[in-house]
Parts: sequence; C-alpha cells; structure tokens
Amino acid sequence: MPWISDHVARLDPETFYFQFHNLLYAYGRNCSYICYRVKTWKHRSPVSFDWGVFHNQVYAGTHCHSERRFLSWFCAKKLRPDECYHITWFMSWSPCMKCAELVAGFLGMYQNVTLSIFTARLYYFQKPQYRKGLLRLSDQGACVDIMSYQEFKYCWKKFVYSQRRPFRPWKKLKRNYQLLAAELEDILGNTMNLLRETLFKQQFGNQPRVPPPYYRRKTYLCYQLKELDDLMLDKGCFRNKKQRHAEIRFIDKINSLNLNPSQSYKIICYITWSPCPNCASELVDFITRNDHLNLQIFASRLYFHWIKPFCRGLHQLQKAGISVAVMTHTEFEDCWEQFVDNQLRPFQPWDKLEQYSASIRRRLQRILTAPT
Repeated sequence: MPWISDHVARLDPETFYFQFHNLLYAYGRNCSYICYRVKTWKHRSPVSFDWGVFHNQVYAGTHCHSERRFLSWFCAKKLRPDECYHITWFMSWSPCMKCAELVAGFLGMYQNVTLSIFTARLYYFQKPQYRKGLLRLSDQGACVDIMSYQEFKYCWKKFVYSQRRPFRPWKKLKRNYQLLAAELEDILGNTMNLLRETLFKQQFGNQPRVPPPYYRRKTYLCYQLKELDDLMLDKGCFRNKKQRHAEIRFIDKINSLNLNPSQSYKIICYITWSPCPNCASELVDFITRNDHLNLQIFASRLYFHWIKPFCRGLHQLQKAGISVAVMTHTEFEDCWEQFVDNQLRPFQPWDKLEQYSASIRRRLQRILTAPT
C-alpha cells in the first residue's frame, strides 16, 4: 500500500515547531508525527542505522496512524529473525489506546525488538483507557518518557531542515516538560498504586541476563515502615525519575512523615538494584541523622558490583549500621504479597530463583568482607 512506504526524511522548521510544541492541551494539532531511529545489531555488533519521519495519513478514506505506518514499513523492509533492533520514537503525541495495544502486541511477538518512546505531549491523558494504553506499553517493556530540551534539540538537528540554525526553545518548554513528566509518572506508577504482575517479574527478576522479551531494567524501591512490634504504619513504591533516584525520593517521603524522634521504627526496603555510590552516601547521612530508624535493604541484583566506588558504597551502608542483604524466596514472596496487584494468587518463583539469589549473596559477601 502507498501509505506503508511513503515517509519523509526531514520536517520543515515550521511544522516541527507547531507539531512538537509541548503544550498540556494542544488544540488544532490533529496530526501525529513519529521521528524514528532504528539501530540494528547482528552477532552483538551494530550493523546499520535508519531514521526518518512518519505521520498520520488518510488513504482511500481510511485513517492510518503513524504507529501503524511505521510497523508496516518496519516489518516489510527491516525485520529479520537473525538480527536485533532498538527503535527510538520521538512523537508529537503519545499513542492512542488502539495504537498502544497494537505496539504492545508487536513487542510481545518479536522478542528481538526493543522500543524507547519520547513524546512531546500526552494524548487524552485524563481518560482511563488512554492511561491503560501507556501502562500496557510499559508492561511490555517499552521505555516511555517525556521529551525534554535535550530530545527536542536532538530532533531539530537530526530530523529538521534546519539549515544549520540552532534550536530555539519556546516559552515554558521546561515548565511544560515538568508538568507532563509528573502526569506520566502518575500514569505509570506512584506510591499509591500496586505494581503490575508483569512489571514486578520483569524488574525484580534476579536473572543474570534479561530474559526475552528484552526490556530495560529500572530501579524500583518498595518500602514498609513499621513499629518495632511489626505494626505497619506506611508503605509505598518509588522508581527512578530523571535526576532523582528512587532512594532519594524514598528519603524525601520518610522525612515528610515527621516521625516521632523519641520512638523507634524499622524500615524494610526491597530494591531492584543495589544503591549507587551517591545514593548510598545519602542513605548513610539519612540514617546518621535519624538514629531512631532501623533500615534494612534487600536488593534483587547488585549494581555495577565490579566497580570500586559502588563496592565502597555498600561498605558505607554496612558501616553505618544499615543491613544490606540479597532478596531470597522469602523477600520476593513478601514483596509479591505487599506491593503487587496479585489478584490473591500465590507467588510463583521463576526458574532458578534460589540459585541466582545464592550466587548474588556470595558476591555481596565477598564485597562486604573485602578490605576497603
């Protein structure tokens, strides 16, 4: 069909500035644009790069959205079973619910394809069905984020006939980005929402390599605040945001509770990755200032455990009296029961969970007992 291959390499500046303006409520912008970049690997070596632009089109009275047009082109022209692909989309609008379902189904079918989406605006983000569409994409392993100044600048340079003119940001670009990022954070998960089963198994899985379908492992921190008699006072879950790690958001949350300094509390944290050096230092400072808190950290995996500053961070935590351990079946099961929308189903461990956990525990023990 003509609309499958009819796409352009670049946009004119006027179209880019109008269609990608990151307004919260954008009227008169009925066309959706995708600036795409496809990186192809074969035998773990990059072999090619493709880029271009798709937009909505009407053909024979049928509206064909840019997401569908891209997938039709990609499947017909690029997709091969012996190659791996990472696709990046810079979108003027986030996908509608039908396109989100289509793309999620595509990612589930082709395990050699990963997708990152940066969107200038959120399409009907107040409506539950559109929010569910973005959740579905995230569940399927797509990285969904809001375009910031850096992404707009990159698109201007790569996808616009700029004639070497610099990108000039419009008024309120940064403010609108912050508002949209907060909306997306609310859609994809906050401290009041239970984790989805697929997301829990993907992000907390302790396999040494990401099992197919391939996806990006992020940092999630689930915490329980209790009195010493195990009475639950508060619990929640955070994930990394741009320039603000989950551990820092957790510290902010506990500080906001204004806990009684004359009473002792214990906090249990389940975290997908062990803390980076900066977060380890922040946690040490936090506990040093709050000696009425007992903090226990259980990590599913160790983050850059072969790099010395990351090992020193774990030493710092231990020296400050913060318990650092590796999640076992017991902790995964408790995390499943406390933080996952499990529909009352019991926790079902994945293959070799205990074997992987034992291996990570031995590695952590070597780090903590080694001289600093």
